[in-house]
Amino acid sequence: MAEHHHHSSHHEDMLSVEAALERILGYVSPLESEEKSLLDALGQTLAEDVTSPLDLPPMDNSAMDGFAVRYADTFGASANNPIELPVIGYIAAGAMPDRDLQPGTAIRIMTGAPIPPGADAVVPFEDTDEVQRKTSGAGMERIAIMQEVSNGTNLRPAGEDLRMGDTVLRSGVTLRSAELGVLASVSRERARVLRRPIVAVLSTGDELLMPGEPPGGGKIYDANSFGIAAAIQRYGGIPKMLGIARDNLEDTTRKLEEGLSADLLITSAGVSKGDYDFVKDVLMQRGEIAFWSVRMRPARPLAFGTLHAPDGRRVPHIGLPGNPVSALVAFEQFCRPAILKMLGRTHFAKPTVQAVLRDSIRNFDGRRVYARAIVTKEDGRYYASLTGPQGSNILTSMARANGLAICPEDLTEMPAGETTEVQMLDWPEDAAL
Repeated sequence: MAEHHHHSSHHEDMLSVEAALERILGYVSPLESEEKSLLDALGQTLAEDVTSPLDLPPMDNSAMDGFAVRYADTFGASANNPIELPVIGYIAAGAMPDRDLQPGTAIRIMTGAPIPPGADAVVPFEDTDEVQRKTSGAGMERIAIMQEVSNGTNLRPAGEDLRMGDTVLRSGVTLRSAELGVLASVSRERARVLRRPIVAVLSTGDELLMPGEPPGGGKIYDANSFGIAAAIQRYGGIPKMLGIARDNLEDTTRKLEEGLSADLLITSAGVSKGDYDFVKDVLMQRGEIAFWSVRMRPARPLAFGTLHAPDGRRVPHIGLPGNPVSALVAFEQFCRPAILKMLGRTHFAKPTVQAVLRDSIRNFDGRRVYARAIVTKEDGRYYASLTGPQGSNILTSMARANGLAICPEDLTEMPAGETTEVQMLDWPEDAAL
């Protein structure tokens, strides 16, 4: 009976993924702002409203290469009834008109060039005899108009895109290439953006080797630091790699102290209940920490807390499981949203698709299963195939996946042929999903 009771209480203290994420997000806030040059600010969150100091375009300008005219002077013009006008000037893009357009005349004009006073339409050069004149050597002092135009034809009015004083970009937008182009168009060289979080990464364990070290009996290479640091970078953080902490108090303390200058600390391994390990001891001494069981597979064990930095800050810390697959799956669910919140984003969900399972997903203990899957699209429908054995130690299964197929907590199995939600880890360019 006691055994049974123990089992059910164990289940109660399991947190849902949502509850765990909500607690973590409660401890992180958007970071302060900094000035960056435009290209350096790509992907960051704008921290100011930007207003336009100018009208864009600044003046009425031509939408075509052609001839600025008074539209009334083209009445009745056609290929059979060309109207010939003297050409009294030329305006290049970026040049100002040096004269007004007189009635009964035309001025040669390039796309984007300001419309001369007196003109109210532009005849594109295709609707004139320009090409024939050039090929026959007839000279360009006159031009024959072969198409009637109406008032405003091929004119782009001043301020059509932006008016002086308009808010062109609001605080909170993510600066993509289009937004950076808009900033440049209103003469901004720099932008005030929320700075990127520095995220320290620490692997722990005597069994770990750095890539490049000679292999040794019972030792494995540290996959987690690199996988996690790459994920930090991918989602907009700046990774600070602390290396490997050995299983002794001094080394663990020293490495963790290096991480206290960061905005967030991520450790891997040493967070399972009952693990005897020094990370736990040091974390307990340096701050507050809670060990959670999250109702998910892989990645049930998770630690979360804050560490006291020498400057008085409290650095949030997320302790990921040691299994490389578990670490990356948990990173996506918990660390990625924390980084995005620090970056000033407000939307944390991964993109999802509904996909038909090609394989069944087994669920034997009431956790939410995140199964590594390859999503493809055929005849307008998404299909998800599992990437082989789902053991949380098999990192190559993660490398082959572009999504995580979700089996809800309350189902013991999702058979092949069922449709389920798949979190997309990637939208592969070549699969054209």
